[in-house]
Amino acid sequence: MQVAVEVILDSNFLFVPFQFKVDIFGELEALVGHSEPIVLSTTAEELENLSKRKPEKVRKQALSALDLAKRCRIVNVEKKQEESFDDVVLRTAKERKCPVATNDKMLRRKLREAGVATIYMRQRSHLVIEGYLPNRL
Repeated sequence: MQVAVEVILDSNFLFVPFQFKVDIFGELEALVGHSEPIVLSTTAEELENLSKRKPEKVRKQALSALDLAKRCRIVNVEKKQEESFDDVVLRTAKERKCPVATNDKMLRRKLREAGVATIYMRQRSHLVIEGYLPNRL
């Protein structure tokens, strides 16, 4: 039996279905096989904040992204005072040894430097993976 690959979904990644009309869950399955999408509690908090403050279009997308996050397992994490939301994603990915799905170029660079695999949108049409997935068998 194949073990599910945990994949942390960053906040901006949850906007992909609304921005590019791509089924991120189907694409994840095609890319890594059996996967378990994870949303960190800090990511949900970040989306909550976006849903209250930004222009109308971003507010609506943030609310839709929060709704999409309900299809994922929410993992409670602590955000230390000196940490950014991206720092929490990086730390958690290293601790859990799992890839991160994000389109944030700065976060992708930090993850790459830390040896964490990333999944991101390419050519506005499909997902690709950069780096190596840990052996889960």
